[in-house]
Amino acid sequence: MKEFSVTPWDVKGDIDYDKLIVEFGTQRVTPELLERIKKYAKGDLHVMLRRGLFFSQRDLPWLLDEYDKGNKFYLYTGRGPTGPCHIGHLVPWIFTKWLQDVFDVPLYFQFTDDEKFLFKDMTLEQTHALAYENALDVIALGFDKKKTYLFTDTDYAKTLYPQAIRVAKRITASTIKGAFGFTDTNNIGEFFFTSMQAVPAFLPSVQAGRNIPCLIPMGVDQDPHFRVARDVMPKLGYYKPAAIHSRFIPGLEGMAGKMSASHADTAIWTTDDEKTVEKKIKKYAFSGGRDTIEEHRKLGGDPNVDVAYQWLYMLFEPDDKKIKTIHDDYVSGKLLSGELKMILIEKLNAFLKDHQKKREAARKVVDQFFIKD
Repeated sequence: MKEFSVTPWDVKGDIDYDKLIVEFGTQRVTPELLERIKKYAKGDLHVMLRRGLFFSQRDLPWLLDEYDKGNKFYLYTGRGPTGPCHIGHLVPWIFTKWLQDVFDVPLYFQFTDDEKFLFKDMTLEQTHALAYENALDVIALGFDKKKTYLFTDTDYAKTLYPQAIRVAKRITASTIKGAFGFTDTNNIGEFFFTSMQAVPAFLPSVQAGRNIPCLIPMGVDQDPHFRVARDVMPKLGYYKPAAIHSRFIPGLEGMAGKMSASHADTAIWTTDDEKTVEKKIKKYAFSGGRDTIEEHRKLGGDPNVDVAYQWLYMLFEPDDKKIKTIHDDYVSGKLLSGELKMILIEKLNAFLKDHQKKREAARKVVDQFFIKD
């Protein structure tokens, strides 16, 4: 029995990312690749790359080779709208925004309202409305309106569907069962859906009448969709999409798995107010500290399992000198668990205060970002 499981719909257990690279057949993001990306970014490598949050890739060196030849790529990512967004949802989008700025490229953002209708006990009206609510969080991150194209599958179906059936014709039921673990009890819409998710990985090439490379920043749990797509797209005459995968931000309760919308108290939502954030972190954030202050001063804490430290390291303290000081002070016992949590609370609330202001402003322009048939 596997000690962890990673699928597009469920993540369980304490994930071994080294094993996952082997299981999924991806490649590591190497120091050499980071140095190459750093040159495009004029020496300013994103914290998520520096600290290994994005750890795995498919064909990224090839995509950069094409970029060097003048064949600029585009970005593609998305969101399955099942509810409000939490901090974990923002991770690939924050990084995607950085990529858009560094490489000056377009972004196609897919809201899979059809997927969530097929897989969840939700109406299509619910998933569609949630897509527009989630879009506020995307827009709040500052994407270039002139180069960012948001769409729901149902509103863009006239464009997407003809391409999706070209993909679907080349995928067997046994392939889908093997990739996703489906059985004969899954509805036929679930079997078909990966064909819809594949389309944005080559749609701009269809529309331009020439092959344009595609880069997909995503949580590693979404990779199975694109393993299937990568097998099909050359048969249609298009490039395989390149990908870069992120680790999961842990929920407040601990390091195993990822932050989950099904555990509301142990996720930080983008709409949480300051008092709620403080309460959740103080109450639920798993600590690497000792049982007593005296013991902690003597033996120190363990930042490797401390959720507050991990969130600071992955997202909220980009200054390498400051994060090293926090780490060393915690290990030595100089910094207490409660003090470490307060550092995160202040950083997180500062981020959310700015994000929520921009999120509300996005309501006035959200329709300008969406493309429809």
